[in-house]
Amino acid sequence: MSPAELDKLLSCVTATTDPNLLVGIRTHDDAAVYRLPSGEAVIQTVDFFTPVVDDPYTWGAIAAANSLSDIYAMNGRPLFALNIACFPKKLPMELWCEVLRGGADKAREAGVVVAGGHTVDDPEPKYGLVVTGLIDPRTMWTHEGARPGDALVLTKPLGSGIISTALRAGKISMETARPMIQVMLELNRAAAEILSHFDVHACTDITGNGLLGHAAEIARTSKVKLEMTMGKVPILELAHSLSETGPFPGGTWANREYLQAFVSYPENFAENKILLLCDAQTSGGLLAVLPENQAKEAVHKLWNAGMKWSAIIGRSLEGEGIQIIS
Repeated sequence: MSPAELDKLLSCVTATTDPNLLVGIRTHDDAAVYRLPSGEAVIQTVDFFTPVVDDPYTWGAIAAANSLSDIYAMNGRPLFALNIACFPKKLPMELWCEVLRGGADKAREAGVVVAGGHTVDDPEPKYGLVVTGLIDPRTMWTHEGARPGDALVLTKPLGSGIISTALRAGKISMETARPMIQVMLELNRAAAEILSHFDVHACTDITGNGLLGHAAEIARTSKVKLEMTMGKVPILELAHSLSETGPFPGGTWANREYLQAFVSYPENFAENKILLLCDAQTSGGLLAVLPENQAKEAVHKLWNAGMKWSAIIGRSLEGEGIQIIS
């Protein structure tokens, strides 16, 4: 579903007035947050998608990491998960056992138990998780809160959309795609834990709407303008080379069209660079907005923890929209 289609669909939903619903659909945040009678808050999300790699175990693990990411993007702590799966009957049961095993192993790495789930017969395979956890409303991150003068920190490189498309088309091998696969398999737990020691004003994870699509949600909700420097955005080298010929996934083109009036680019800015910034990601990194005087230390700690793609990619300004500079 394109961002424009999602906006239209959400406009059909009547927003609840329940005072215990702390985060709902209004701000397009990564998960919903609901306050319990005890005063604690529960956070819940759901995400599932079609295969991004041919190996079933790896697909299951990536899908689980992607689902868990929504909890980490709001500074929550995942507790348990439920499988959600569409299994074509024509495919062998052994294949689906590998998908579920991959998901369970990745959940276990995160300290999360998979407690059950639901399956349906569907001609197109899909898999993901419903994840439930706890969150402190006093320290949770949302799309709302970015301030002029803040810095933008990205913790993973872009490129999974175009690389996985090339992989499925048989243009590259699993071995060639290995750096991208490792990026998608990496949990955002460690990044969130490090960032939680800083004054994060807003945060999101980068998935299907691409870097610019998810950044736009922060810009709109926080009522700020975001400026990004193309040369500082981490992008996998293979994605750079593939972007010269494509093809990009359909979601990337949908993101490009949806954001056309919201994002400004330098004169004669190459189309492939625009598409890389709009590239629909799977299990991407966190985009955190925090005070400029804390950003360098945050990136330093991320690097020391092994997240060496982490970078300061821009800043928040007064105004609206997104401005890309070379």
